[in-house]
This record gives sequence, C-alpha cells and structure tokens, in this order.
Amino acid sequence: MSVFADTSALYPLLVSTETPHALVRAEFARLVNSAQPIWTTSFVLVETMALLQHRIGLPAARDFDEEIVPVLSVYWVDDDLYRRGMERLWREDRRRVSLVDCVSFELMKLKGVTIAFAVDSHFTEAGFEAIQTTTRGRSERPGR
Repeated sequence: MSVFADTSALYPLLVSTETPHALVRAEFARLVNSAQPIWTTSFVLVETMALLQHRIGLPAARDFDEEIVPVLSVYWVDDDLYRRGMERLWREDRRRVSLVDCVSFELMKLKGVTIAFAVDSHFTEAGFEAIQTTTRGRSERPGR
C-alpha cells in the first residue's frame, strides 16, 4: 500500500507543539517501516518548507529536508500535472481547497494511490481514504 503525504501531516510531524504531533510521528514511523512508497509532490515540499521556515525557523526546515524528504518518493510537478491541478481547482470552485491540494489529488489519481497521510479533511472530501490518528494513540483508517 502506498500513501500520499500531505503538509497537514508533515508539518506536525516536526512541530512538537502541534496537537497531533505524537500520533503523527507514530504513524509516520509505521509507514516508513512498511517500506511502501510514501508519495508527495514538490508543491507539498515547498508548502511544508515555507511553513516550517516562517513559523518555526530554519533548523526545523533543515530537519525536514535532511530527515524526512529522503524517505519520501517525490513527484516533481511538471506542466501536465500543474494543468490537471488547475483544471481541478476551477472545477472544485471552493476557496478552501488549494492548488497544492488539487495537484495532490491529481497525482494520487495518476499513481492509483487511495490513502493519504493527512490530518485535514480535504482528502476525504475528495473521495480518498485518510489515515486518521486517534486519541488512543493508534492509527485507524475510516471504516475499520
């Protein structure tokens, strides 16, 4: 099972003051140990780096680049995927769904990835399954 990693999970992975930090870290360790691809896009990398640098500082951004990025399968957004994302953004016609999200959805569709490592609800709203962390400290997928 490959998954798609979103900023909504990658950011709290490195920020201990974020509510889901411990649960996201545990789930990320499980995903890495499963040896299955953890997909993301270059857009998600830029978004996550920008948030870390702006909100936390360069040391957190460096940790992300040196510790997390190497275990991710990064798809570098090209013109075709960008166009697909833009078309989806216009079709979605929702202010709260970003271009980064739409590009992510389109990559998931292209790669046949149905599960997102994400904390926000945009992925489930788009019809994907999201790995969800619970307050009991273990991961669950919806419907299980």
